[in-house]
Amino acid sequence: MYTTTYRMMLVSYSSSSDEESENGGEASNDHDIKSFSPMCQEDPEGLNPGKKPKMKQPAGKPSRLPLPGCLLAMFPEDMDSKTEDSSLHGGRVRSFKHERGNWATYVYLPYHPEEEFGDLMEELLSAAAACDVVLTRQEEFHLSLSQTVVLRHHWIQPFTQSLKAGLLHCKRFGCLAGRLKIYCNAERTRTFLGMEVVTGHAQLLDLVRVVDRTMTEFHLDTFYEDPSFHVSLAWCVGDLTVQLGLCLQELQRLIDNHEDGPFLLRLDCVEVRCRTGNKTFRFPLEP
Repeated sequence: MYTTTYRMMLVSYSSSSDEESENGGEASNDHDIKSFSPMCQEDPEGLNPGKKPKMKQPAGKPSRLPLPGCLLAMFPEDMDSKTEDSSLHGGRVRSFKHERGNWATYVYLPYHPEEEFGDLMEELLSAAAACDVVLTRQEEFHLSLSQTVVLRHHWIQPFTQSLKAGLLHCKRFGCLAGRLKIYCNAERTRTFLGMEVVTGHAQLLDLVRVVDRTMTEFHLDTFYEDPSFHVSLAWCVGDLTVQLGLCLQELQRLIDNHEDGPFLLRLDCVEVRCRTGNKTFRFPLEP
């Protein structure tokens, strides 16, 4: 039985689902288009090959050739506006503006829920709804080992190679989580209900030190100085830490009085993963 504590944590969650590919996972950059295909060179007037057409233009205006239609189709104007539309992502708002060639990236340990976990989640969501807090269950579960950072496309290979080299001799281990905590992202656009780790903290810090070395190598933000390792269970839009805090004790009671005793989330740490855009890299730990 764990004593319930309520401590609001400010964490740098990405406010949009970084696990979606959305366009943030595309590999475009300024050097991708080096030459044009002959198919893009349109001849709308059906002129004879080798004969230069005479261009008529209004006096006083400089000549400007129109872009071929096949090139315009490659870069639709409304692409960015769609990716920034929060209504397409459950009301979530991006922590940083989407730009082509930027890949949202984070390092984590995956959690594969046990069968009984689903039933417990339903109880937690129902109890929160009774307190007028409507939570959305996470689509997948993980424990973060880094903040969400932005990688340029050409950094991805050296970044993942650095992670692979650093994790080469890290050992597998297990950890348990069983204490509910409330977290809010730095922008206060989303609130999370998480389950904090109660064993395995030292081994997790060892992994963070390895990840931080790679982040430092690429001049990216390292992890928090005193991290609260946890698995996020559910979320809601906005800063509802006070409202959710009012029912935290009842939610913890559901955890502690589970049918077979206090529920402990068991995390088998056998593989570190790095997700960047729509790509996932896996780094097995030593047995």
